Amino acid sequence: MKTFDYVIVGAGSALAYRLSEDGRYSVIVIEHGGTDVGPLIQMPAALSIPLNMSRYDWGFSSEPEPHLGGRVLATPRGKVLGGSSSINGMVYVRGHAHDFDHWAAEGARGWGFADVLPYYKRMETAHGGEAGWRGTDGPMHVQRGSSRNPLFSAFVQAGKQAGFETTADYNGSKQEGFGPMEQTIHNGRRWSAANAYLRPALKRKNVSLVSGFARRVVIENQRAVGVEIEWRRKVEIIKARREVILAASSVNSPKLLMLSGIGPAAHLKEHGIEVAADRPGVGRNLQDHLELYIQQASTKPITLYSKLNLFSKAMIGAEWLFFKTGLGASNHFEAAAFVRSRAGVEYPDIQYHFLPVAIRYDGKAAAKSHGFQAHVGPMRSKSRGSVALRSPNPADAPVIRFNYMSHPEDWADFRHSIRLTREIFGQKAFDDFRGDEIAPGADVHSDEQLDDFIREHVESAYHPCGTCRMGEDETAVVDSALKVHGLDGLRVVDASVMPAIPSPNIHPATIMIAEKGSDTIARSLAA
Repeated sequence: MKTFDYVIVGAGSALAYRLSEDGRYSVIVIEHGGTDVGPLIQMPAALSIPLNMSRYDWGFSSEPEPHLGGRVLATPRGKVLGGSSSINGMVYVRGHAHDFDHWAAEGARGWGFADVLPYYKRMETAHGGEAGWRGTDGPMHVQRGSSRNPLFSAFVQAGKQAGFETTADYNGSKQEGFGPMEQTIHNGRRWSAANAYLRPALKRKNVSLVSGFARRVVIENQRAVGVEIEWRRKVEIIKARREVILAASSVNSPKLLMLSGIGPAAHLKEHGIEVAADRPGVGRNLQDHLELYIQQASTKPITLYSKLNLFSKAMIGAEWLFFKTGLGASNHFEAAAFVRSRAGVEYPDIQYHFLPVAIRYDGKAAAKSHGFQAHVGPMRSKSRGSVALRSPNPADAPVIRFNYMSHPEDWADFRHSIRLTREIFGQKAFDDFRGDEIAPGADVHSDEQLDDFIREHVESAYHPCGTCRMGEDETAVVDSALKVHGLDGLRVVDASVMPAIPSPNIHPATIMIAEKGSDTIARSLAA
């Protein structure tokens, strides 16, 4: 091992690409996981498979959730090239302009919508969308699905019949409404951060990759000087001339900070870790999206249910392997909606993903007949959780407490979401397709019954963030330049720095943070 200008821990694909672009600085990416090559990751329709594989996923789970009857919820995080972008659902939503303006208002100076929009445009090659709002030559390809299944258009039309607006591009000037959903898929393949950024970067002589397990950041005289890793059964230190950058997720980044002596002093001392910087906010402010599957039987055999048998899967897989076309080339989230729950809400606070089959996101527990479903959930929960150390041993998984549904408004918002979905599915557009309600079920109506259904069936949308919050107050972990408060040479550049969760799926915002963060680092060099 030698010394590099920048040592990146975690996926770090966009950072590696941008920091190495002019050839002046050497960059190394430390990724514990292995290759993303192979159909299980690259075939979009196989999206549920990597989520359940220890080869690609860290395998984290929450502690028993007290407000969900003690349920333990899976918390997948990518352990593979491309990180979580290699195991996610490939849904592409930037977020509402107000999301970022609120970041700026909460202390993240320079992170308002006007500040971040250029980076969204820089990262994109959008195949479709509103002219002037979308990028046309960036590394991240974004497409719309074919929407050939009539259920997609029925969903959009039903939303209109229910009195909601439509939008031709929710990533353009108007997020609100029903319309087509966008995907990070290109030429029939998952277009992860690894495909978009890391592979091109690794072709450069100044970029290296090591498959090592990061144990801690090495701190000397209040400066990060390297990263201790376990590599080929040895413990070594990779040194950083300029900076160490954590891009290890909202679970692993706070864990690494705490293992390095950066975090709540009392918690660190409890585990015998010497305190380098007392930052009480490390691991706090954990946020996530929850969602429910509202499922309806279909009276017509046009759903993906008929493709769930082994023979059909084999045929779909073969077409994809040879041609990168067919049902294997889509994640099948091809229609969406963003709506306001009630009058007076500033901007949309409920999100829909529509799917022409009744099945769980992780591919388990498919309905026994043709059906369709809407994934629905409130987007701005007030519940907050935490990530903490289980022990000082780097190999031990952290303690993850989301504290889901701890705020009473969450229950009212979810009950409203269920009733609203029923109203949408009850519109004329679905008359030719609507069978019996599968879930929650036609007999589930009272607040108490709906609460029981929520408690038993609500699932994470896998959007954890916020555990190294950006800001300038004493509970913030990084400043607006993403530097860790109280130390030199150390930044965090991933979803953990988000002050508040963006309304929709967080992958695009995470890439945007890396794009803007790389420019921030470049400006500091110029200064």
